[in-house]
Amino acid sequence: MTAPPPDNRTETTADQAQLAEQDQRRDPAAEAIAVRHGMFGVTGTGDTSGYGRLVRTVSLPGGTPPPYGGYFDDLVGSLQNALPDNGFEAAIEKIVVFRGELTLHVRREHLVAVAQALRDDPALRFEMCLGVSGAHYPDDAGRELHAVTHLLSITHNRRVRLEVSAPDADPHIPSLFAVYPTTDWHERETYDFFGILFDGHPSLTRITMPDDWRGHPQRKDYPLGGIPVDYKGARIPPPDQRRAYS
Repeated sequence: MTAPPPDNRTETTADQAQLAEQDQRRDPAAEAIAVRHGMFGVTGTGDTSGYGRLVRTVSLPGGTPPPYGGYFDDLVGSLQNALPDNGFEAAIEKIVVFRGELTLHVRREHLVAVAQALRDDPALRFEMCLGVSGAHYPDDAGRELHAVTHLLSITHNRRVRLEVSAPDADPHIPSLFAVYPTTDWHERETYDFFGILFDGHPSLTRITMPDDWRGHPQRKDYPLGGIPVDYKGARIPPPDQRRAYS
């Protein structure tokens, strides 16, 4: 029996430490959460991309210190005033200004209160929710699932993003349906694809995949094999069962 070829993607503590240090020099605020080997980080399938020796960190933007620039400082100050009794400090984990966007990382138990303040306070008046989307970071321990909500103030012509995280082991995030009813289908889609459970949603059911579908297809740990397809009398197996690399 032929021994399998050596795996050049083996991670070491030294690799992680060195790459995290390089990442910190490029962006002091970046939070390195993993080291990726190869273009896509796949393991156990052989490398066919031509990028097998590529090694890089996976990082998320870190917190941004004030001043934030533009209308961001005024928005943050108004939200601090709208959340009395140290509510702002309790609710906001960090503030990130990245690629011209302001993101408020909100602790999940305070999400509804923050959204309601953003909607109702005259100095903020974010009347419209533009959508809810999900993200899955398997290496962000204890924060693997993220839900991102985009808000628009028509009154003040401003935008802000709310980002909330939850662990894989407890994927519960409060629903914003009571504050922004337009989140109905967006939260259903995020549940369907990522498995985030939006507590308080009136009907959290699948919206794209069949009701009996197993798993959540946009998670990073979802298998990429697909399902068999019947075509012109032939049964075509999933890609992971018909490919062979020598």
